[in-house]
Amino acid sequence: MEQKKFDLNSIIGFALIFVILIFIMYQNQPDPKVVAAEKAQKALQIKEAKAKALEVKKVEIAAQAVAATGDTTQLAQLEKSLGSFAYSATLPSAKASVTTIENDLVKLTIANKGGYIVEATLKEFEKFKKGSGQLVQLINDNNASLNVQLITLDNRTLNTKDLYFESSLTKIGADQVLSMKLKAGANEFLEYKYILKPNDYMIGFDIRSQGLQKVLNTSKPLDLEWNLKANRNEKSISYENKYTEIYFEHKDGKIDYAGLGASENELLEKPTFIAFKQHFFSTILVSKTPFENAQVTSTNLMKDEKVDTTFTKSFKANIPLAFTNGEIDHKLSWYMGPSDYKTLASYDLNLEKIVTMGWGIIGWINRFIFVPLFDFLGSYIAYGIAIIVFTILIKLAMSPITFKSFLSQAKMKLLRPEIAELGEKFKKDPMKKQQETMKLYNKAGVNPMAGCIPALIQMPFLMASFQFFPSAFELRHKSFLWADDLSSFDEIVKLPFYIPFYGNHISLFPILAAIAIFFYMKMTSGDQQMAAPQQEGMPDMAKMMKIMIYVSPIMMLFFFNSYGAGLSLYNFISNLVTILIMLVIKKYFIDSDKIHAQIQENKLKEPKKQGKFQRKLQEVMEQAEAQKALDKKNK
Repeated sequence: MEQKKFDLNSIIGFALIFVILIFIMYQNQPDPKVVAAEKAQKALQIKEAKAKALEVKKVEIAAQAVAATGDTTQLAQLEKSLGSFAYSATLPSAKASVTTIENDLVKLTIANKGGYIVEATLKEFEKFKKGSGQLVQLINDNNASLNVQLITLDNRTLNTKDLYFESSLTKIGADQVLSMKLKAGANEFLEYKYILKPNDYMIGFDIRSQGLQKVLNTSKPLDLEWNLKANRNEKSISYENKYTEIYFEHKDGKIDYAGLGASENELLEKPTFIAFKQHFFSTILVSKTPFENAQVTSTNLMKDEKVDTTFTKSFKANIPLAFTNGEIDHKLSWYMGPSDYKTLASYDLNLEKIVTMGWGIIGWINRFIFVPLFDFLGSYIAYGIAIIVFTILIKLAMSPITFKSFLSQAKMKLLRPEIAELGEKFKKDPMKKQQETMKLYNKAGVNPMAGCIPALIQMPFLMASFQFFPSAFELRHKSFLWADDLSSFDEIVKLPFYIPFYGNHISLFPILAAIAIFFYMKMTSGDQQMAAPQQEGMPDMAKMMKIMIYVSPIMMLFFFNSYGAGLSLYNFISNLVTILIMLVIKKYFIDSDKIHAQIQENKLKEPKKQGKFQRKLQEVMEQAEAQKALDKKNK
């Protein structure tokens, strides 16, 4: 009857949870009025943008006419719109053209109009999958812009992205130096200077002005606006989007990020770098001296992976550029390259901290154990084999802790008959039963918490793996067995339909991991149930464990189906090795007869001094017992 009652309660409980989830989803539906207002606002913004673009186009046509013919009428018209910066329209550079600089790692294309990078290609990495033939482009097709808003003394507001810069490419040693100047006169200009070194992802970027004190209003800083829509580069856009976010260093070296909501805003104090981080690639603006402040915004563009297939998030940073003695002079750098821990660490700028390694002890495990060990193994063997060897080494290092856990379970299992006797003897007095049980543990030299402590020690290593493998750049496009990319899911079957929370494909490594965790829980649940008798008034853990045996593998299947194959492989091997270690320990190291004899011998000895936890628990029980007796007496 109890079993049926429990099953009925379980069914009712799961049904209630399902109803609550449906209710929450219904409640979170967008308000039609809000949706309509958002559409109207968006339409207005589009209309305003078109009007502004038309005005800019008129100025552009006039500028090209002046540059080509020297038409004084057009020049006068331009001066009304651009003031002193109409001078830039008289130069041959006042036309749509670009300059390309490249080294062995990156190729950059900088446009005369706006003076900013319009294409940034990483020459060693391909999009989506190995052999696709499409190189990773951090910037392309107008997905990025850089603009400085200029406030002139005659109250004009100009945007550098709409104006033409004069380009000049030179070489200083092996470095390529591209100067882009927005001119207000022969010797008055705003300059962007790009410096590209050989075999380097870091691009020097200086912003300075000369002779603009009589042109610009220098009473307040200029506003630098940097925008980027992050291109999709990986097989799974939803998985890539999960790890795409803004990171920054501010407040004396503190590393933080802007959050993962639909739209996140952060006001930064004294930032030294701002990183538009994608899953495996990053565009980072670095300053040699901290900016005074900055405002960053992250907006999620991937709401439905079946429809939103091009961009993951939209990033924006607004940074004030302070004047010094009436001029602008800022030494900056762009990093455009892989989000690889070792590569970023080589610059000694704390950039490696944008790679998700976890906080506290989890981060320490990843940085000081997982990263060096995996890097060492990966330098000698293929990465798929490296994951297997890595997992075995970690589990072997944990085996003494596993042994203590199994030993504690064996002791508790042997004490179960005596605990059952105490339960029968004091069934009408639960408090007395608990006290006598604690005394029995103390006499037998058994710590009931000993089985939990090893699991708590191993937990940070498990959590560290969930941070390490999704961030391991080394796994990108590395194949193993049927998986063509260990950093993405290992699809073996493409489904013609989409299953909610699961996807439209079947991955094999998560299935193997689910099978392994099922057998592991099946083998350990029996000992745990026998070792830990049910306490009166507490949930029946044995029945809960029976449910978890089946629920956990199902959760594993759904959770890992779209995760990287490297993490699923690690979990499969981890559970498999744990099962093998458990079998070896039980067969060769756990002798029930010896353990029983040792327990009986311990009972004859003077009881061990109780630990702080046991003493505190004993005191609580005694106080409760005394209160109970007092209440009974008063009645």
